[in-house]
Amino acid sequence: MCGIVGFIGNTQAAPILLDGLSKLEYRGYDSAGIAVRDGEKEAKIIKAKGRLKILAEKTDNGKAVIGDCGIGHTRWATHGEPSEENAHPHASDDGNIIAVHNGIIENYLELKEKLMKRGYSFCSQTDTEIAVKLIDYYIKKYNEGPVDALARAMTRIRGSYALAVLFKDYPEEIYVARKDSPMIIGLSGDASYIASDVPAILKYTNKVYYIGNMEIAKLGKGTVTFYNIDREEITKELTEIMWDAEAAEKGGYEHFMIKEIHEQPKAVQDTINSVVKDGKIDLSGVGLTDEEIRKINQIIIVACGSAYHVGVVAQYVIEDLARIPVRVELASEFRYRNPLLDPNNLVVIISQSGETADSLAALRLAKENGLKTLGIVNVVGSSIAREADNVFYTLAGMEIAVATTKAYSTQLIASYLLAIQFGLIRGTVTEEYYAALLEEIQTIPEKIAKILEDKERIQWFAAKFANARDVFFIGRGIDYAISLEGSLKMKEISYIHSEAYAAGELKHGTISLIEDGVLVIGVLTQSALYEKTVSNMVEVKSRGAYLMGLTTYGNYSIEDTNDFTVYIPRTDEHFAASLAVVPLQLMGYYVSVAKGLDVDKPRNLAKSVTVE
Repeated sequence: MCGIVGFIGNTQAAPILLDGLSKLEYRGYDSAGIAVRDGEKEAKIIKAKGRLKILAEKTDNGKAVIGDCGIGHTRWATHGEPSEENAHPHASDDGNIIAVHNGIIENYLELKEKLMKRGYSFCSQTDTEIAVKLIDYYIKKYNEGPVDALARAMTRIRGSYALAVLFKDYPEEIYVARKDSPMIIGLSGDASYIASDVPAILKYTNKVYYIGNMEIAKLGKGTVTFYNIDREEITKELTEIMWDAEAAEKGGYEHFMIKEIHEQPKAVQDTINSVVKDGKIDLSGVGLTDEEIRKINQIIIVACGSAYHVGVVAQYVIEDLARIPVRVELASEFRYRNPLLDPNNLVVIISQSGETADSLAALRLAKENGLKTLGIVNVVGSSIAREADNVFYTLAGMEIAVATTKAYSTQLIASYLLAIQFGLIRGTVTEEYYAALLEEIQTIPEKIAKILEDKERIQWFAAKFANARDVFFIGRGIDYAISLEGSLKMKEISYIHSEAYAAGELKHGTISLIEDGVLVIGVLTQSALYEKTVSNMVEVKSRGAYLMGLTTYGNYSIEDTNDFTVYIPRTDEHFAASLAVVPLQLMGYYVSVAKGLDVDKPRNLAKSVTVE
C-alpha cells in the first residue's frame, strides 16, 4: 500500500518521479506529491489530492519543476483523511528535513507529545510528520549527520516504515531507512533510483538492491552505501530482475486484469517447468529434503485474501494425496491467537508480493517458535523470500491488476506439486499414480487456454447481471474453495455484494436470503459431491434463484436445473480449481466492465497490503 519513488542523477527528476508513481497506482492511493531539489536551492514540494493526473497537471508533467534530485509518494490514508495537507512529502518546520513514508508508526502520539514539548508544531494529522520532525530533532541535537539521525529515530519509532529523506545540508544525496515495509534501490550509470516496488523503476534499470530490515542507505548519483542500525557500513548483493519493462504495459488489452487472465497458461507452464525435470519433481531449489518431508506431522498454511483461498484448495489436495493433516489460517488471526505449534509442523506462507504484513509477521512468529517455514512467493528478494527457510518461487511474472489472477493460478500449481511430491516421498502416492498426476498437470495450461477461447459467452451472461445486488456461490469440497475465490473476484472489482457458502450449509440460515432473481452460481467439479450440490441448487431455484452452473464437460444433465451453464475440460479432480476459477475470473471482470468501473484499481483496495 502507498508508493515511494526517488531519483538522483544528471537529468530532471520530476518527470521520472511522476512516471514511477504512475507504475505504482495499482497499489492504491488517495493523494500524491513530490519534492524536488535543484542543487543548494530550497526544495520545491507539490502535492495534490486525488488521482496522479492532478499532480501531473499542476507540474506540467514534471517539466515545470527544476532539479535532479527528488522523492515522490502516492498516499493511502491511514492517519488523517485524504487531503492535500495530509499528502506526502512532509517537511520539518524550517524545511531542513523532507520525507515520504510507507507504513504505520504505532507510537506516533507519544512521540508527537514529546516533540511538541520541544517546540515542534504540526500541520497534518499524519504519523509521517512525526517521523520527519523526530529526524530533524536528532540531527540538530547531535549534529552527527543523516545516518546517525536516522538510526536514532529508528530506535524510537515502533511500527513499520520505509522512509525516503532529503536533508537540506546534503543536497546531492537521498537517504532511506526501512523496517518491515518494502523498499528497493536501483542503479544505472550516474543515476540512482528508489521505489517501493519493481515496476516503478524497471523502465530505467533491472539491477537492484533490497535494503534489509533496520538498515539505512545513502544514495548519490549512481552510488549507494548501506549501513546497519549501529551506523556500520555493510555490503549488499546486487540482484538482477528478470521481468522486462513490457510486462508493465497492457500490450493491446483494455485492462491489465484481462491481460493477466490471458497470461495464465504461460505462467502456469513456467511454474511447472521450474521444478518438473525429466518427468520428476525436483524440489532441490526449494530446499526441502526428503528426510524433512517425512518428519512433517502437520502443515499450517498461513495467508490472506486470494492466497488464503489457495490454501483452502491445498488443504484438500495435500490431505488426500500426502495424508498430512493441514490447517489453513488467516495470517491476521494466526499471529494474535497464541497458536499451538509443534517443532515438526511445517508453516507454509503464501504471498504474491512476499511483503504482506500479516503473513510476514506470521512467518516470524513461526520461526521464533523453531518451526520450519516455506514461502510460496512470486517476487525474488522480497521479505518473505529472504526470511523463510525454504522458498518455492512462482513464475507469474509481474502482476499489476489489484485483483490477482495469474499469481493465484501459479500458487495453486505450486501447492499441487508439493502435494504430489510429499505423497510420493511419504509412500501415499504410488509411482504409477505419480506419473499420471504429472502427465495430467502438464495439460492444465492448454486447458486454461481452451476455456479462454469461449469467453464471449461469459461476457454476454455477465452483462445481464451487471446490476445485480447479491450473488451467491455454492459448492462442496474443492468446489467450495473455488467458490471462495469466485466470490472475492466478484465483490472486489464489481462492488456487488457476494458470498460463498459450503452448499451443505444453505439450510443453516443462508437460504433465507434467496429471493426471486438472485443469482446463485453453483460449482460442480467433484464427481462424488455432484448430486449433493445439484440438490442444493434445486432448493434455491424453488425459492426463485437464477442459476448458473459451472461443471465439467459430460455433466450435461445439469442443463435440466440451470438457467445458464459453463463447461470446463475434464482433469484430475484434485486440479479442478485451476480450470474452474478462470470462468469466475472472467465473470467478475466482465461484470465490472459492464458497470464502467476501474477494473485494475478498485476503490479502497491495494495490490500489496504492507500495513495492518
